Order: sequence, then structure tokens, then C-alpha cells
Amino acid sequence: MDKKTIKDLPEESLRGKTVLVRVDYNVPLDNGRIDDDTRITATQPTLKYLLGHGAAIILVSHLGRPKGKPNADMSLAPVAERLSELLGVKVAFAGDLDGAESAKARKALKPGDVLLLENARFLPGEEDNDAELSDALADMADIYVNDAFGTAHRAHASTEGVAVAMKRNGKPAVAGFLIEKELRFLGGALSNPERPFTAILGGAKISGKIDVIEKLLPQVEYLLIGGAMANTFFRALGLSTGKSLVEEDRIDMARQLLERAGPKIVLPVDCVVAGEPKGGLRTFLVDRDAIPPEGGVYDIGPKSVATFRDFIERSCTILWNGPMGMFEVEEYAEGTTGVALAVVDATASGATTIIGGGDTASAIEHAGLADKVTHVSTGGGASLEFLEGRALPGIDILDDKEPA
Repeated sequence: MDKKTIKDLPEESLRGKTVLVRVDYNVPLDNGRIDDDTRITATQPTLKYLLGHGAAIILVSHLGRPKGKPNADMSLAPVAERLSELLGVKVAFAGDLDGAESAKARKALKPGDVLLLENARFLPGEEDNDAELSDALADMADIYVNDAFGTAHRAHASTEGVAVAMKRNGKPAVAGFLIEKELRFLGGALSNPERPFTAILGGAKISGKIDVIEKLLPQVEYLLIGGAMANTFFRALGLSTGKSLVEEDRIDMARQLLERAGPKIVLPVDCVVAGEPKGGLRTFLVDRDAIPPEGGVYDIGPKSVATFRDFIERSCTILWNGPMGMFEVEEYAEGTTGVALAVVDATASGATTIIGGGDTASAIEHAGLADKVTHVSTGGGASLEFLEGRALPGIDILDDKEPA
């Protein structure tokens, strides 16, 4: 990793200083209760390091999509309560980002204190990367730390703009431990994987993964494809897909990929079919060449899971992005769970296993297996764009390490 982290700063430079930390606390809420605190716990190493070195912390995050307006249902207040429990210190909460309440709370900050500001996306300037808001954020602290990998692909005021302003004022802008960890695993998989290297791709559409496929094809030994995107490949093979989701305009692309990749690409051999994509209906297991006209494919079948497991077991590095079916519905969850169990077994046998964020992370959390793989990314879109080889603005702008 060529970006500075908080460990690259002299320890004495943290003591007595105020550090603005961009975190990703975009957690699921149910009537004000946090359903999954994974993203909060993931930032603990960075926060505890800063507190242990005598810093005061101001936290900035977003939650949901309030579209530049305050929304009580998307307040970060419940996060402050949970964070207090995890850190073992009282986390103060300001009901605005750069208003009077924030100013009063910031003025009262002492070393060892933690302050969480209200949802950054309550302000339209956040997503607009507004220079005035960026400057206001930069004025709050002596040091800026980005530890929000999940938003690093967004050029927003609290991810990129604030770092620009900090650097202009001669202040450090560095990465936290979570971003360092994400880049170490994702970057390592792309640059120096232990082989054989297998990628597993799922999800709905080829169009959303085409750049990842192009990036991974030259690097992997095997590319296992499931989810609804497999249906487009089925059509490229001349198979009928019934009422399944198919990208008609991508069939030729799928055909070309199959021709170029040869045996590298491995497709499902059987499917779970139903009349509609919802639960409570009768389902059928069919081979991929026997999908009925009145049925749609909503999961991979057990023979496909066994086939995929064979490739997974022989791999030393495994990267998985995208579920194998509609895992949120019980009837269509077994394919994703079966692949997850195979990845867990590979991890236990010594493989490095990396789970992309977003739906894949949700799926493995849903299966209760997240702690049994090497790394679960906290970024859905960010991990996808990183794997595509795109620049992530919130990371690119951070201070570079000194040449060795």
C-alpha cells in the first residue's frame, strides 16, 4: 500500500490533537435499532489506536440516502449509543454536522473524547463535494483519517474534498487500519495471489461485472459464475432460459467471453426453477438444458454447488463477489449457502478467502459464516470498482508514503 496510514505518523504528533475520521456507519436500522453492527466494529482498531495515543476524535459518516435533507429515520444517534458500548467510553453526539450544536460539542472536546456528528448526507453539499463544506470539515481537526472503504469510490466532501482542503493547509490526510486491511487483501488478490486463484462471480447482470470479468480473466485459473448473470451465458450456449432474467444485449458478449476463456469459465449445471421470483411457491430442480418455458431460474442447484466446491477445494486464493441466487428468499438460498460452506472449508484448509462487500457480505453474514473466512470487505461498490482497476477518489487523494 503506497498511502500513509496513521501508523506512519509520529506517535507524538497525535497526542493532544483533534483527528477527523471518516467512517462508514451506514448500518441497517429497524425502528432505531441497529440490525448489524459489522461496520461499526470494523473501525475499532483505528479508533482505539487514536485514543490510546491521546487524540480527540470527531467522526463523520452517512446513513442511507436522505437526499440532502434531514430525516429522523436516518439519524446516526443510535450509532453513538452502540459505539459507546464497543469503545467503553461515552461517545458524544451532535445533532448537526457544521452547525451550532456541532460547534459547541467540538469546543468541549478533550484528549480521549469521541464525538459523532449527524449524518453528512443531511447536507446537499456532501454529495456535491462542496468546497465550502470541505473547508469547514478541514477546519475542525489537525489530522484527517479516512477509514470508510465503503464510500472511498465517491468523491464527496467528507471523503475527497476534506482531504484536498487538509493538504492545502499542510495537514496530514492518511488512511485508517480498515482501509489498509481492505487494500492489503483485495490488492494482494490481484497482484500476488497464491495459486491456484479462483474467482466466484454472481449477481444479476453481466453488465455490472463485465469490467471485473475482463480484469480477472487473465489472472485466475478458474472463474465460477452463478446468479442470474449465468442465464445470459446459458443463452450464449444456445440454451432456453424460460422466464429467467437475461440481458439480451449481452448474449454476444457472453459468447465471446466463453470463447476466449475456454475452460476457465465454469457455469452452473443445474438450477432451482419456480414460476415467479418469490417465496412460498413450489420449486423444481432441473438441469440447465431443461429449463421450462414457464419457469425462471432463481438459484443454482446441488450439482452446481458440488461442481463449484471441487474447484474451490483445489484453490489457494478465492475471491467471491455476488450471490448465487435470491438468497434473501429461503427457497433460493441453498446455492449461496452451499458455496459459502465450501469457501469456509477452504479457509480451514489454509486458503486465503476474500468476500466482496454488498450482497455477498450480507449473504455470508446471513449464513452465520462471516467469522470463518479470511476477510469480508465492508465495501460493495468500492470493492467492485477496485477490482475493476478504477481509482478510488477517497483513497487516491490521501498522502503518499515516502519512497523507500
